[in-house]
Amino acid sequence: MRTLAKTVGAILVCLVLVLVVLRFTGFNPIGNTPGPGNYPGLWLSGTVVNTPVTDWSFVAQYKTDKLQTRTWYIIPHSVTTAFILHNGQLYITSMFGKGVPFPEGKSWVKNVMRDPHVRLKFGDNLYDCTLSPVTDPDERAAVLAPRAKQNPQLLASNSANGPVLHLFHVLPE
Repeated sequence: MRTLAKTVGAILVCLVLVLVVLRFTGFNPIGNTPGPGNYPGLWLSGTVVNTPVTDWSFVAQYKTDKLQTRTWYIIPHSVTTAFILHNGQLYITSMFGKGVPFPEGKSWVKNVMRDPHVRLKFGDNLYDCTLSPVTDPDERAAVLAPRAKQNPQLLASNSANGPVLHLFHVLPE
């Protein structure tokens, strides 16, 4: 019985040490495109930018971003996501397949719906922001209009007809 307690104690101590190291060094998600083939991470590493961003046009040089959410169990969850720029405003996208429930279908989306405070990473810079789900059909149509010409299904809002693209407006914290 004492051997089991020592073993469990040693495992817990090692786990705590690993989490402390990862907290300071970061553990970014692996992969540069959203979706299959990527692996989530924990804390994002980089330089925190404290100045609120009002014009996100500078992120046009990047194909994707890294997004860190707050989990209910305290350890952050980070993923690679896609984004859309519209009139200097930034929108994070999340594609849900046919029949996949929102927000339960994706861990990071479920986290955002519970706590909208996130950290975004572009290059080596980190930005603390708040995500707001886009529910206004006019705003959604305006943001998606340039892309909807190539893919009209993007404007669909009924998951029964196929995949649905959800938008989150990035707001300063």
